[in-house]
Amino acid sequence: MPDKQLLHLVFGGELVRPDSDQFVDPSKLHIVGIFPNYEEAYKAWRGATGQTIDDAHTRYYIVHLHRFLDPAAGDHKH
Repeated sequence: MPDKQLLHLVFGGELVRPDSDQFVDPSKLHIVGIFPNYEEAYKAWRGATGQTIDDAHTRYYIVHLHRFLDPAAGDHKH
């Protein structure tokens, strides 16, 4: 049987300030995608951040969706 599916969301956008986590316009967030595990999400995150490396106001995040879907399961590796 395959490993348990641990969904991860990768998204990002322009921040108000480089030292902030508040987005300029949340309606314009770039949703990179939802991935079946952390490793795939990390690859997508690296790709997105690589494209915006010269823009200090743009930041991408990985969200552990599986923790929201099943909070009683506790903390997993990623």
